[in-house]
Amino acid sequence: MDERRCPCGSGENLAACCGRYLSGGSAPTAEALMRSRFTAFAVGDRRYLLDTWHPSTRPSSLDLDDGTCWLHLTIVDIVDGSPFHSSGVVEFTAVYRDADGRGAMTERSTFERVDGRWLYVSGVHR
Repeated sequence: MDERRCPCGSGENLAACCGRYLSGGSAPTAEALMRSRFTAFAVGDRRYLLDTWHPSTRPSSLDLDDGTCWLHLTIVDIVDGSPFHSSGVVEFTAVYRDADGRGAMTERSTFERVDGRWLYVSGVHR
């Protein structure tokens, strides 16, 4: 069991938090999927990122920048996306460090639930 803190910022260890989704569980909300996708970026899990991307917008492959270290996630806004919704929006700010130093990216992401699974559709950077 992985005892590292989860990169998503929940305060839980990775295995008890986003690790359960990365290892095959289904995120119950759009926010949980957003947090687990941030964690997948942080740990370099390309497979999970592609598997949780909506088929209509999913790229055929995904290159991650190994020089980017994802440090912190802050959820800014949530619209719908509960287990009772079919779509949702999660706005977040992700803090990172790369060769140019520390930076932040804010995105408003849309999600859809397909066959009971939340999927990332697209995002608009702010």
